Amino acid sequence: MENYVLRNGVEIPKIGYGTWKTPDGDTCIQAVETAIKTGYRHIDAAAVYGNEVSVGIALQNSGVERKELFITGKVWNTERGYGRTMRAFEKTCKDLQTDYLDLYLIHWPASPSQYKCWKELNSETWEALTDLYKAGKVRAIGVSNFRCRHLLPLLQEEIIPMVNQLQLHPGMTQDDTIALCREYDILPEAYSPLGNGKLLNSDSLRMIAERYGKSQAQICVKWSIQHGFLPLPKSLHEERMKMNRSVDDFELKEEDMKALDVLEGFGTGNDPDQITF
Repeated sequence: MENYVLRNGVEIPKIGYGTWKTPDGDTCIQAVETAIKTGYRHIDAAAVYGNEVSVGIALQNSGVERKELFITGKVWNTERGYGRTMRAFEKTCKDLQTDYLDLYLIHWPASPSQYKCWKELNSETWEALTDLYKAGKVRAIGVSNFRCRHLLPLLQEEIIPMVNQLQLHPGMTQDDTIALCREYDILPEAYSPLGNGKLLNSDSLRMIAERYGKSQAQICVKWSIQHGFLPLPKSLHEERMKMNRSVDDFELKEEDMKALDVLEGFGTGNDPDQITF
């Protein structure tokens, strides 16, 4: 699988495997093992998903050397701040059975709707990630769900984010945030790149997929890659896992990319300034 190269030279596989909403236990273990067996080397995890222990078991069971895997973790909202972030990182490493992470993200920004000192809180959390990076415990650091107003203060820091993981899929392009990421060489990762069930049932998406002889999911993954995003598709089914990675043999035409950009009714996602969790 081809890689993107982050600002610091670290290579990251262009397609990752997402573990959000994967049930903990045997289901998760089997799913991650199967993903690795079918060729995924980039596994996207998070403490709040509640399945890091199972992901860790699967990583160990896979038989693939640790250096061949790219593992992402995220610090959850209840663990913001320097000390809590450091402790959260150690727990994540223990649960995933690894002594380092390839990428560590702030899962959601502290926002002005919840905290008067939101900039300071984000800065303290970022300081912890920066120290982990400097200590060699993390190969790259970044954020998730940060829009422009949350991202801008971190662009004044000594080390700025290398990745911003956002909800991106046809019909949801987050243009302003993506433009800022481009300006500062921050790689956009696309979580929920297949949108939701409604998106995959879109007549417009279906017609485009039929013209290319591909599945709707493959069209969504290819759309992400042609935009320079890193998609993180998730499936529990081996054949769909394989299909989601098999997108190198076609290119979407410009007119189809534009049509997918503006699909109506699929601009879903939580506003970080409105969340209560």
